[in-house]
Amino acid sequence: MSFWQNKKVLVTGGAGFIGSCVVEILLKQGAVVTVAGNEDLRLATNLRGVIDDIKYLKTDLRQLIDCKNACEGNSVVLNLAAIVGGINFNKQHPGSIFRDNILISTNTLEAARICNVERFLVTSSACIYPHTCKIPTPESEGFVDTPEPTNDGYGWAKRMAEFQADAYHREFGINIAIVRPYNAYGPRDCFDPERAHVIPSLIRRIFANENPLIVWGDGQQSRSFLYVTDLARGILEVAEKYAVCDPLNLGSEEEIKISDLVDLIVKLSGKQTKVVFDTTKPCGQIRRKCDVTKAREKIGFEARVSLENGITKTIEWYLKQNKPA
Repeated sequence: MSFWQNKKVLVTGGAGFIGSCVVEILLKQGAVVTVAGNEDLRLATNLRGVIDDIKYLKTDLRQLIDCKNACEGNSVVLNLAAIVGGINFNKQHPGSIFRDNILISTNTLEAARICNVERFLVTSSACIYPHTCKIPTPESEGFVDTPEPTNDGYGWAKRMAEFQADAYHREFGINIAIVRPYNAYGPRDCFDPERAHVIPSLIRRIFANENPLIVWGDGQQSRSFLYVTDLARGILEVAEKYAVCDPLNLGSEEEIKISDLVDLIVKLSGKQTKVVFDTTKPCGQIRRKCDVTKAREKIGFEARVSLENGITKTIEWYLKQNKPA
């Protein structure tokens, strides 16, 4: 029988890109799922296929009373709620990003404590790592130096969420799992021009026929990207198998330069797009790739979807959502 069978599970941010995939997997494994989101259910398009199978609460997780109401009666809380965007958005809003994410993590964990939740998952981020971290980056570098400057509001908020988790575990004995995802992408990702990360941003702009396509930086920075279903599966495996308040990286070992990523997306789009790199704009961290040794050892995690296959699926999904009426 699945670990999740008949478990009462709250997924904060469950209407989002990653959260909705987690919700779908939980339902398939027999969980009783409550989703806390900040929009009306009729606007939560990512959940339209499972609306009849979940309980949905419109919730402001920055308010402790809302968090308590959401946690009540659940045995597991998966905190996937976050406010974050791409480099430009994050650079412009470090204060509000820090404030809102601190409030979400603080209130959700405190509510879980008050409601005697058995198990809690903290969703941290690769943004906690410093600009000068080792590559591939081990979990031990999570509190070395300061977070990458282009994402520092988010990075510091996630560091504090991890600290709070450890402190609550030591004082109150709560079983807590911590995941540090790396560069997730896939269907349902955010394609909004102001908030999109690199892959959805490039897909949207290429299919909007931007030509030439102006890309920030020199293209030599590299990333490893994790397809959303791999991440959702990994999140649940960490929560089930490793709720010991010890962070695990979740990512892919497949690394690619941004220049090669742009070329790949252009190729898969079938477009004849000229690419121009604007070296006057920030690149972000030069390399970002996690060491996944620990996740492999502790929970047997491996990415299953290749970057090319994942981008192909993401493009197919995007075109279905944006086909002419």
